[in-house]
Amino acid sequence: MYKFRSLHTSSNSQVNSKTLVAWSETTCPRAGSWFVSFVQPHNSGTKLFNISGHVVNPCTVEEEMSVLLQELTELHVGGVTGGWGNLLAIIPRGSCTPLIPKHVCEDVLMDFYAFVAAQTSLCAAAIIVINKQTDVVKAIARLIQFYKHE
Repeated sequence: MYKFRSLHTSSNSQVNSKTLVAWSETTCPRAGSWFVSFVQPHNSGTKLFNISGHVVNPCTVEEEMSVLLQELTELHVGGVTGGWGNLLAIIPRGSCTPLIPKHVCEDVLMDFYAFVAAQTSLCAAAIIVINKQTDVVKAIARLIQFYKHE
């Protein structure tokens, strides 16, 4: 729907504030019924997805809930660096959630219920894309060092 310049944030509260600002401009003039008319019950409306990592053009984008992950990445960030076949996994809501391996990413919808079914969480939707050239153990160790420092 709407593409924003990359909005790099360091906390969920900042993402939520930007979500509120982004939604208010499009939703307020149309009313809540317009907003909830998108897609599935309890997963209606739009959401800001912050997509970073091994993608061609990292950014924050507003898109309808329940869009396919692959469609979201290819449409808005130019896809995975090296192509979809080079995808190893994603971290769906920032570094505090379990990784989703490629075979799950193939047909996962970007909504809360789909992510619960994938045994992870969508929440703030700070998606980190990881390609096959990444040593996952080293990447997780780096995240641990970050949290230790913080």
